Amino acid sequence: MTRFPRHAAVALAVATLAVSVTACNPPADKAKPADKAEAAKGDEGPQIAGLPTEKEKVSYMIGMQMAKSLEPVKEEVDVDMIAKAIKASLAGEKMLMDEKQAQAIAESFGQKMQAKQIAKMMADAKKNLADGQKFLAENAKKPGVKTTASGLQYEIVKQGTGPVPKDTDVVRVHYKGMLLDGKTFDSSIDRGEPATFPLTGVIPGWREGLALMPVGSKYKFWIPSNIAYGESGTQGGPIGPNATLAFEVELLEIVKSDAK
Repeated sequence: MTRFPRHAAVALAVATLAVSVTACNPPADKAKPADKAEAAKGDEGPQIAGLPTEKEKVSYMIGMQMAKSLEPVKEEVDVDMIAKAIKASLAGEKMLMDEKQAQAIAESFGQKMQAKQIAKMMADAKKNLADGQKFLAENAKKPGVKTTASGLQYEIVKQGTGPVPKDTDVVRVHYKGMLLDGKTFDSSIDRGEPATFPLTGVIPGWREGLALMPVGSKYKFWIPSNIAYGESGTQGGPIGPNATLAFEVELLEIVKSDAK
């Protein structure tokens, strides 16, 4: 689950700090100060329509960074009020709240956002579990689909003739991982490069499925959540809690590990 910081201002402060550090500390080079000053004359970066000056470009860039930091709570904030507070603070004007009040509001807001995240996660987990159970029950009836004792479902697309991997092996595979709605969340095929990893480092459903495959095989897997990523899913997405997953996997090679 993605948690919103307990202090709502943290994200904004971090983004602004990152901007200032990047702007004030460019990569070091060996140019002399005089050379740098000469090169900087009249250099205001790339020409951008609507942003003719360096000050406008920098200001717009900072605004973009701030917007990214506020994306998780965009429905909870008033952009005009944010701008009002920034203007007042930078102008040295009296603020409408003091630091103690701001701290209390940040604490309360952080707790509210955490409660919303927990409620959403619980609702998603319930829905995903029901959707997965329904899908697997229907999928099990299709020709060619087999179900193991753990609930893993698989279909043989192509049966290879090579050796079958053991738990101590490292395998080289091409794969595509999808959610039940068909959305691809990971794909070595799309990256154009096979993946190599030890069987001890993958989810239980993968470990069980690959142990069925001789080298040269291509299988489809449908993995229930309890042998995938479980109730937590993946931190920040894209796999939700209790999500059932679909994979297309081609076992290209076994690379022997150092394990005896």
